[in-house]
Amino acid sequence: MKILRPAALFLAALLLAGKSDACTNFIVTRGASTDGSVMVTYAADSHQLYGALYQYRAPRRTYKPGTMLPIYEWDTGRWLGMIPQAEKTYSTVGNMNEHQLIIAESTFGGRSELADTTGVMDYGSLIYIALQRARTAREAIRVIVDLANKYGYYSSGESFSIADPQEAWIMELIGKGCEIREGQNIRKGIVWVARRIPDGYVSGHANQARIAQFPLDDPENCLYAPDVITFAREQGYFDGPDEDFSFADAYAPLDFSAMRACEARVWSFFRRVAPDMDRYLDYALGYNAANRMPLWVKPSDKISPKELFDCMRDHFEGTPMDMTQGVGAGGHKLPYRWRPMNFEVDGVNYLNERATATQQTGFWFVAQATGLPYPAGGVLWFGVDDAATSPLTPIFCATTEIPWCLDQRNGHMTEYSESSMFWLCNRVTNFAYLRYDLISADIRKVIDAWENEQLARVAELAREVAEETGRNPKKGLERLTDYSVRTAQSLFDRWSELDKYLLVKYIDGNVKREDANGFLDNGEGRNIPASPLFPGYGEVWKRTVAADDDGILRAR
Repeated sequence: MKILRPAALFLAALLLAGKSDACTNFIVTRGASTDGSVMVTYAADSHQLYGALYQYRAPRRTYKPGTMLPIYEWDTGRWLGMIPQAEKTYSTVGNMNEHQLIIAESTFGGRSELADTTGVMDYGSLIYIALQRARTAREAIRVIVDLANKYGYYSSGESFSIADPQEAWIMELIGKGCEIREGQNIRKGIVWVARRIPDGYVSGHANQARIAQFPLDDPENCLYAPDVITFAREQGYFDGPDEDFSFADAYAPLDFSAMRACEARVWSFFRRVAPDMDRYLDYALGYNAANRMPLWVKPSDKISPKELFDCMRDHFEGTPMDMTQGVGAGGHKLPYRWRPMNFEVDGVNYLNERATATQQTGFWFVAQATGLPYPAGGVLWFGVDDAATSPLTPIFCATTEIPWCLDQRNGHMTEYSESSMFWLCNRVTNFAYLRYDLISADIRKVIDAWENEQLARVAELAREVAEETGRNPKKGLERLTDYSVRTAQSLFDRWSELDKYLLVKYIDGNVKREDANGFLDNGEGRNIPASPLFPGYGEVWKRTVAADDDGILRAR
């Protein structure tokens, strides 16, 4: 994705949501969480991405000298080259490894002239190779820098969330472009900066570079490329004193779309957990770039895992951008607008909002680095499809097996699979889009009950396994793997029942009544339900239809 220069409203910039780089990350440090865990969220949003759980090198492996590793671009599968394999790699599941290291990303694009078409390392390869080679967040930063500088960086500008049980970082990087001499790119490598989020604070990023000014003499909390400022000077991106240098302003200048389609998602998260964030409303709306919101904020109260789950289900509720309101939400408060994200009426450009929860999510997760000893520590709460109406299931990061319902071999974007959680969630959610205010409420009841139940069970199981680790770590690993697989399948079965229940309850535009126990009224055992409810449409919809009517619909 390329960040456009200032332009009228969104225009083509909003097409970024149709690509796999339109992602959202929220980060919670251990001092800001109720259970002392470090948490990172991620939504992989794309109209072409199949939602599945990926696993690399499980269990851990060693390699002979001379072994080579092929590199394929994450987004397209295009072969980029070969690099030497590491002597030893760690087991990973999704975006987390056995040491509870977490890496997630969002693409900010930045200056298009800095793309390196000769590079071998794309952003996805950097993530998954770093997870296989690093134990801590600081090690991962070093691995990413070394790989990109040695082999060249193929992708555009990226923000990374990098966390372990002790600390969390934001890292932002971009290539240096191409200058070919004697068949080699002499500008190979990246400029970058990484900042440690203070303990007790939260941060986030969503397709826009967020690191502005940064300390130049605090290596404990800030790391950066030695030429990050001088390179910007050479390119004409910056000409002030070093202490005024802003990575984001130099390499990904703000425009309307960067604020409204990207930064607004982070603002909405901050607003849910921290005080006085409405002072940055004009920034989130894209109207005042000078009122830049901070890189991190201190929450009013510590954030529980369940609260963070629900932050990923945000549609700007309660803000001027609330997608459940207005005629655009239809008669049932649907918080989605079908693509494209901009439209024109009588020569005037209009936009559709881009919220954190979106219909085209492939997969999403909330990763928890708990700090408990191997194999008990670390849980990847994993889901597929739209975060607002899909549940998370716990996958322990040391697991040696992937549930079949989440396996990447089970179906794909052009092949329906009866046993795929991705396709099942899409069945349920796309049905909910028809009458969102009614059906999504039923879905959320099931989601909340499931996630609260699993949070309690996982915490208890992890403590038990941690206590037993010294005596029999192999048995503990088997228990956690078995729980991860069985629980995911149990969720699949529960969602299959929900799919059927919703169809029966909401068939043909009406709503079957429920008895005092929450079961559908079956007519006192005769399976002839009582007269159903006819909820009709919302007030905004009715008034809009009335205003549009030329008298044909008016009753006499």
